[in-house]
Amino acid sequence: MSDFDPLKVLFGCRRRRYAAAMQGADLGLLAGDKMMRVFTNLWLAAGAISVAMCAASPAFAQAPVQQKVEAVKPRAGANPAPARAAGEGAGPFHKMVIRGAMLIDGTGAPPRGPVDIVVENNRIAEILDAGTPGLPMKQGREPRDFDHEIDAAGMWVLPGFIDTHVHGSSADKAPDLGYSYKLWLAHGVTSVRGVNLAPWNVSTIEKARSARNEIVAPRIFDYQRVGQGWDKGPVLTPQQAREWVRWAAKNNIDGIKFGIGPTEGPEIFKAAIDEAKKLGLGTTAHLTQTGVAMMNARQAGEAGLGTVTHFYGHMESLLKNGAIQDYSTDYSFNDEQYRFAEVADIWDDVYEPGSKEWTDYLQAQKDRGVTFDPTMTIYAASRDLMRARNADWHNEYTMPQLWDFFQSSRENHGSYFFDWTTKQETQWRNFYARYMRLLNDYKNIGGRVTTGTDSGFIFKTYGFGFPEELEMLQEAGFNPHQVIRAATMNGAQTLYEPKGIIDPPIGMVRVGKLADLVIVKENPLQNFKTLYGTGTLRLNEQTQKLERVGGVSYTVKDGIVYDAKRLLADVAAMVAAEKKRMGWPEQGVPRP
Repeated sequence: MSDFDPLKVLFGCRRRRYAAAMQGADLGLLAGDKMMRVFTNLWLAAGAISVAMCAASPAFAQAPVQQKVEAVKPRAGANPAPARAAGEGAGPFHKMVIRGAMLIDGTGAPPRGPVDIVVENNRIAEILDAGTPGLPMKQGREPRDFDHEIDAAGMWVLPGFIDTHVHGSSADKAPDLGYSYKLWLAHGVTSVRGVNLAPWNVSTIEKARSARNEIVAPRIFDYQRVGQGWDKGPVLTPQQAREWVRWAAKNNIDGIKFGIGPTEGPEIFKAAIDEAKKLGLGTTAHLTQTGVAMMNARQAGEAGLGTVTHFYGHMESLLKNGAIQDYSTDYSFNDEQYRFAEVADIWDDVYEPGSKEWTDYLQAQKDRGVTFDPTMTIYAASRDLMRARNADWHNEYTMPQLWDFFQSSRENHGSYFFDWTTKQETQWRNFYARYMRLLNDYKNIGGRVTTGTDSGFIFKTYGFGFPEELEMLQEAGFNPHQVIRAATMNGAQTLYEPKGIIDPPIGMVRVGKLADLVIVKENPLQNFKTLYGTGTLRLNEQTQKLERVGGVSYTVKDGIVYDAKRLLADVAAMVAAEKKRMGWPEQGVPRP
């Protein structure tokens, strides 16, 4: 009997962890040729079942189904985004002027302004002084031959944000990729590194459509796991790894996502990295528990790895008693709660911050140019489950399939809160304190840190995880300017350096750069919470009532201006339609 149950995927009930293979196995999931089996099983199951099992799910106990059962139909996942419709985004324009804004340019330089930003044919052509702070702005300012103008007086302009660790929505989370795209853009994310975004054939098409601005989507960098996409079977030898990398380079793949597990050992890893460097492909690795004893982050850096994503591999490089963590004797990696609970146990088994071993490790990684992509947000529920489960955005913006996927289950990957205790949350807080110190120390010696979210797991809805990652970098010790630099310039350098491009076209607001911009009403340096799509609460001193403020106003990608509030409204309509289709209550989400 197969260990994947498509019936449960189709109707949002409890699903096997391997269903998430449709997303490329981020958090240690299976990947590669399992993908096609998943799709096959989905279609074989179509029209063969009833959703009565869903109505009986515990998650629905307090939310009786109102729709007729026959209204629910199976939907395949990773559906390409629909073509950009008339009125979805304005532009691009021959000449656009953004007037009177305060500028945060992404380099770490202090804000300046007010300025007028002139964009010509998707390139920043000029950044002009618009006046003197505290005085009225100059009237009749040039240029006047524009075909689009944005009044940004009192607003802030930043480079488009870059999320260096994403997966697109899939059948068990949200059937249509447009759902995740619009949530990313609504939060100012104009470029994403998919690891992977979707199956190779879908990712390749979506990348090209986004580049042509045929769809409402961020710029896509397509990373795939070794062996994905080609028809020569699994990669089992270093020579096959090199052959696949050569195939990937010829097929528009930008880089490689390694897992380092039972089927992807150090020799394949080293061969693939060596070949990738020759051909201009980037590399990133989730050094999963099943392989980290053979290849920790220090060893991966020595082999030439570009990015360590998540925290796996760092602490294992700093163990005081050797390279193998002392797991519980009854530990099983396939038991989700064991797997995630024991991650945090390592926090006090490592050399102390500031020790010679600690500083030597960080210096070695910096010397080799390794980027740290911490993705702290994706595991934040481990230290405060209640906060993650009750976030403001779930009711309106979390798809019903995604919400169901989040629920505690022995089958859903990352849904590991079977009996999450105060002790476990405390362990995770201790772990985060140690990990945050590592990241801050790395930044302080000149190491590069980026922002990635890995949303779609563990109560993290697409898009909303990005401001939380910024908040957590500040918690780690980054000042607000350093946080913005991590979210913009650092991400751009990480994505373009493997291609041999030292001066990336995105990641900064400078003359000559592409017009990828975020325009906001609130100063994000003062409060990153204002970047959430739902904003943040603030007391109105005149009315003495709480008001929601913030959220992105406009996201500009490739010179096309998107109204972020309209994007969120589109997502809310998608969610409402899917709730209706599946027989969910119109308001809120079912809670245990």
